[in-house]
Amino acid sequence: MRENNPLFSFSLYITLLTFFYFFSPSFSATKTFSDDASVMIKLAGLISPPGWIGSEPCDWSGVNCDNDGRVESINLASKSLSGSLPPDLNKLSSLKSLGFQNNKLSGSLPSLSDLSNLQKIYLDFNDFTSIPPNFFSGLTSLQTFSISQNPSLASWVIPEDLSASIVLTAFYASNANVTGSIPDFFGKLTNLQSIRLSYNNLTGVIPPSFATSGIQNLWLNNQHSDAKLSGPIDVLGSMTQLSQVWLHANSFSGPIPDLSKCTSLFDLQLRDNRLTGVLPNSLFSVPTLANVSLGNNMFQGPYPSFSSEVLIDKSIENNNFCDVKPGPCDPRVAVFLSIEEAVGYPSNLADAWKGNDPCKGWSFVSCDTQGKNITVLNLASQHLVGTISPTIANLSSLRSLVLNNNSLTGPIPDSLTGLPQLQTLDVSNNNLTGKVPNFHGNVTVKVSGNPLLGTDSNPGGSGDSPPGSSGSSPGSTSERNETSSSSSLPRPVQILLGIMAGIIVLIGLFFVGPKFKLFQSHLNRKRMAKIGMEGKDGNGGFTNEKHRERRNGHSEMKLVRAKSMSFSISDLRQVTDNFSENNVLGRGGFGIVYKGGRPDGTPIAVKRMESAMISNKGMSEFQAEIEVLSKVRHRHLVALLGYCVEGNERLLVYEYMPQGTLGQHLFDFKEDGYDPLSWKQRLIVALDVARGVEYLHSLAQESFIHRDLKPSNVLLGDDMRAKVSDFGLVKHAPDGMYSVETRLAGTFGYLAPEYCATGRVTTKADVYSFGVILMELITGRKALDDFQPEDRTLLVTWFRRVLINNDNIMKAVDPTLNPDEESYASICKVAELAGHCTVREPYQRPDMSHVVNTLSSLVEGWKPTFFDEEDGFGTDFHMSLPQALHQWQSSEGTSLTSDMPYSQGEAWGISDQVYPRGPPGF
Repeated sequence: MRENNPLFSFSLYITLLTFFYFFSPSFSATKTFSDDASVMIKLAGLISPPGWIGSEPCDWSGVNCDNDGRVESINLASKSLSGSLPPDLNKLSSLKSLGFQNNKLSGSLPSLSDLSNLQKIYLDFNDFTSIPPNFFSGLTSLQTFSISQNPSLASWVIPEDLSASIVLTAFYASNANVTGSIPDFFGKLTNLQSIRLSYNNLTGVIPPSFATSGIQNLWLNNQHSDAKLSGPIDVLGSMTQLSQVWLHANSFSGPIPDLSKCTSLFDLQLRDNRLTGVLPNSLFSVPTLANVSLGNNMFQGPYPSFSSEVLIDKSIENNNFCDVKPGPCDPRVAVFLSIEEAVGYPSNLADAWKGNDPCKGWSFVSCDTQGKNITVLNLASQHLVGTISPTIANLSSLRSLVLNNNSLTGPIPDSLTGLPQLQTLDVSNNNLTGKVPNFHGNVTVKVSGNPLLGTDSNPGGSGDSPPGSSGSSPGSTSERNETSSSSSLPRPVQILLGIMAGIIVLIGLFFVGPKFKLFQSHLNRKRMAKIGMEGKDGNGGFTNEKHRERRNGHSEMKLVRAKSMSFSISDLRQVTDNFSENNVLGRGGFGIVYKGGRPDGTPIAVKRMESAMISNKGMSEFQAEIEVLSKVRHRHLVALLGYCVEGNERLLVYEYMPQGTLGQHLFDFKEDGYDPLSWKQRLIVALDVARGVEYLHSLAQESFIHRDLKPSNVLLGDDMRAKVSDFGLVKHAPDGMYSVETRLAGTFGYLAPEYCATGRVTTKADVYSFGVILMELITGRKALDDFQPEDRTLLVTWFRRVLINNDNIMKAVDPTLNPDEESYASICKVAELAGHCTVREPYQRPDMSHVVNTLSSLVEGWKPTFFDEEDGFGTDFHMSLPQALHQWQSSEGTSLTSDMPYSQGEAWGISDQVYPRGPPGF
């Protein structure tokens, strides 16, 4: 038998031995070791001189292996090596440290993707030529990366893949031809301590996310790009861990922020920029400061006086200090510094105002013949943004103050009325608000082109224009009166005017009788929050804006429209029970929102700006909401019903949304007593928001960018349908412009990375924010949650890692959803859409029209139902055509609606003849 055959037994033994050898764990380890050896032998063949002897890499100098013979580290620093690196270096899957610094290696770097154990990479001081796109993919354990001093590298952008390296502590890439902007995710890597990006081609701003980071060493100096790094450096004031800051040789502007929180700062290099303003006192009191460079900027104010222990750069005198030694500035200079402070210390003023005597060649300033008293300050068309400083009143000899054609906001200071020699004040074509102060009679005040200036100072006027908008103010000499008078009119014209005046008197006498009393009673009944038909054409629509501009000679269309929506503060106090705490709906950065009620009982929402917000930013947002919401109207945008500007009061009135915000239903539903939203409800809300934003982007007459999409700005009605709200940050997007440059605004966690980096915003920034909202709807988690583990704090970063494998999505779904198979399939499609919306490159994100189409296909569509003949509104469809025609003729003239003796339109000052169902938005 075969069992007793010695040859068969030997063959079986060899077969079993071979099987256990090849399939045992020890063989697997041997095979993996063989792979490592293969890669290392390739490395030895590509670099010269390798200095390695033998075929066992674990015995080579500079190579360390673990107990299984796997390569853990390669340290070949400063070996005078030349050559290149093998393309399959990422097969060393146990590699933890890689060091090739200070050699002469060249060629393209290999991808190190998916080396999840790799912690340290040192490639600096070589001649590498390129970095592959997926170089950083999957390096989840990376702590230190250094590629500085590789000037031969082709230009490259720091990739989004690096954001997954959540334990990164140091990133060094100076003189490595890095282009683009500083990525915003750097500020969100909580372990990151050192960033060195000097001598590159970076542009843009310091990301605002740096404010909450733990960064200690920040080297961004000497960018070679034409634009260089620019913008303000305000973020430094919040970086409490800073110890060393190198920002020199860039184009940073604005003042140095308050550095009192930077208690570890020892080295501050700011020379060779365009920084302005007065050096803050906190700079002189930083206890650890040892080295400062401030030269070749445009700093003003007193010459700095640092401690003798602080080393100061010799070029510090190359600034615009008022003197070359410590001491106070001339009182007149102090006034001009306060003027600059109120408008953010712009570089054009800082560059023009040097020295300690404004009468010695200062631009925009004129003095009397003695050269001591300032008589003219002319800052027209200087692109000023900010407020008018009340300290101008200290220039007691001032005769002419010209500030027209800027972007100034806030009120005209009352203190200016105390200037004894003032003859001319020109603040026309700005964005000023409040009442026009009561100047004395010989002052010519020009205030036209300020749509919201003085709108509360003429409540009983005709509504043609606010006081002063024609170039006059109470008690001042009118420009119109200076240029013309009735006495200069031809005699026939004067006679004709006299006849017309007589006719008007007769009409007035007619109305003094009972008819006038009846008319007055009707006015009193609808006094509350009058919203008239000013600004409407004969068809009930807005009059063409360009036509009105031509008719008025300048653009006052906003004013006409805004006045038709004007509320009085007394009316709003009445409907909110004097802003009772019992009527508070919510509180935000703008102020407090109160619930109110119209005369017919319909609720409204009244948003009242807090006094502290009546500043440049607050007033800008207030005016933006009025301007935008008076132009757009959509079922998924909250309707603005009116506004109030009276004294220091600034209020906006909206339609009331009874179910609060989407944020309350997603994150606080237990505390607020709501049921958790079902997936179908969330999907419908997402579609509603998408449709509202799509309208803003591409369907409205003008295109707008919202800039602050988030759940707290999505309001819900009783039917749980959503409307987008809060348009204070909306930016107009002119046709044909790819992006709009603006100040950074919005909410951290929802801001698109390119917006944070460059300050330029497109509609794709809203798409990014919407993608974040989709992620929140899926997960029930906030965009930024400090209570989560560090690797999950930022929702976008974590969720995009989830999307790598669809099997992970179920684990990320909000536990309250408990989706069935159909709902889960829908969730996966929305998750994929969220991923597309939040990609780093804006051009790769979809338009909102695509988003709407995708979500529409997921929401339950229309289905035909069985036709009920009784639903034909009384029509028998079996009748012949003549019979049906006879029935229609017999019912002609019958109204389908009941008469209303006192309509909502009458209650709110609008004739039902124009709006038979009430005004838009009510």
